[in-house]
Amino acid sequence: MTVDRLGFIDFARGLVMMLMAWDHVSGFWNQVHGGLEGIYAYRNPSLDFPLFMSRFITHFCAPTFIFLTGVSLALSVKKRLSRGDSQSDISLHIIKRGLVLLALAILLEAPAFDLPYLYFGVISCIGACLIIFSVYRRLPVMAILAVSLIIILNHQWLDLGFISMDAAWGHYLRRIIHEPGFTLSPYFSLYPIIPWLGVMGLGWVFGSYLHGIGKDRISKLKLPLVATGAASFALFFVVRYFNGYGNLVRRWSDDILDWLYLSKYPPDIAFLLWTLGGTCLFLALGLVIEDRGWSGRGLAGVVQTFGRVPLFFYLTHLWLYRLRLPGVPAPFYLDLPQTLGLWAVGLVVLWLLCSRYERLKRRYPRFLQYI
Repeated sequence: MTVDRLGFIDFARGLVMMLMAWDHVSGFWNQVHGGLEGIYAYRNPSLDFPLFMSRFITHFCAPTFIFLTGVSLALSVKKRLSRGDSQSDISLHIIKRGLVLLALAILLEAPAFDLPYLYFGVISCIGACLIIFSVYRRLPVMAILAVSLIIILNHQWLDLGFISMDAAWGHYLRRIIHEPGFTLSPYFSLYPIIPWLGVMGLGWVFGSYLHGIGKDRISKLKLPLVATGAASFALFFVVRYFNGYGNLVRRWSDDILDWLYLSKYPPDIAFLLWTLGGTCLFLALGLVIEDRGWSGRGLAGVVQTFGRVPLFFYLTHLWLYRLRLPGVPAPFYLDLPQTLGLWAVGLVVLWLLCSRYERLKRRYPRFLQYI
């Protein structure tokens, strides 16, 4: 069956994009900001509890966003097939989307972070994964599920030592495949393809499942999603307690901050248990909002607006919050309350811009289909 646009998915995506905006405004305007978890085996001791947690709460963003990219891709492909599009046309469309993302990463994302043009960030990773999915999607759903779980459960043992890092191409290849790092400019990477392909694959499986059930059954997914999220959180504590398998960053003490200092670059099992568990709860909350008739109204409507135009939001919020030209350092720093105020004002501006862009996209869908 064909499933129309699902508001609870837009809600979950919009919610984590608001958290992402907080992470980036903090990175632009706070003198001390967490980051590079996993690349650094130890947490930054200069981060006190509020600063640490202000970064930690944003860990939900990338896993949720990439998981929901897989969900949306599955629903989009099923929709195109149902209206008679050929497999080759669909694959070409997906490849174009991936190439657009790679181009936008070079032109807009990298300079926003004052990073080299070859920086392999989140939208580069998504673009590369989309290109892979233009072919990979043809596998049976259960095969994609199996491969995704194998990747997530085993990538920590992947050894790319057979690729020499002496040559620049080998260094960059290892960075974008599985070993994020910032050791040789311009070959910087934070989001390697392999682990995140596994996350997108899980999203594809969930999207394929949603396509096969009716809206009444979708509305009944609240309890299963909550149960899955709770189980994922419980497993997170088990994995962290044993402090071995599934932890690319060890827990060096029983301090709560050490418990919560997880490897995001690349994402280990502990990190994905925590963050994708949160994704399940966000989706369940979106379903509750739909059931109560709040969808498209008030604050929920604002969040869903962000979730319907994710790429526009992403590219716009970087330059809106940066508030300065590339290469120009921050002229001053803000404390957390001031940063919170800037974040809130920016969200209002972003809502106005996203609302107008959404209307424009409806008017010119063919021209703006990739953004």
